[in-house]
Amino acid sequence: MGVRILVDTNIILDYLLEREPYGELARTIIKSCQKRIITGCIAAHSITNIFYILRKDFSLEERRKILLNICKIFYVEGIDNHKLQNALVNDSFTDFEDCLQMECAKYFHADYIVSRNVLDFKYSDIPCIEPEKVCGIIKQLSE
Repeated sequence: MGVRILVDTNIILDYLLEREPYGELARTIIKSCQKRIITGCIAAHSITNIFYILRKDFSLEERRKILLNICKIFYVEGIDNHKLQNALVNDSFTDFEDCLQMECAKYFHADYIVSRNVLDFKYSDIPCIEPEKVCGIIKQLSE
């Protein structure tokens, strides 16, 4: 089945906004998902968050096109009542959005959540790793 990852919103934004020094790692992760070296997923609510955040840099039409392309690269794990309730009753997380990311990762059967904010996921049921570690896994898989 290969390595399955849920990519946190910040990694997608690093890629789209070419935020340095994070952009190169984000590009490696996204391109590896695109080439199916690893299987990537994003949570559905990441799409709405990204759409909103990109409004300062991209037109409505550009944002739609960008996010349609993102949806072609990644599986999009939906948000449903069960995931919402699980996240709402989980008091281990201080950030509801991060807990919802974890719920999506669980349903996707992700091996890892990839985020620059690993400490936000210290109580996650799915291990959270930094982009550098994912890039190391990608390198091993590509050899």
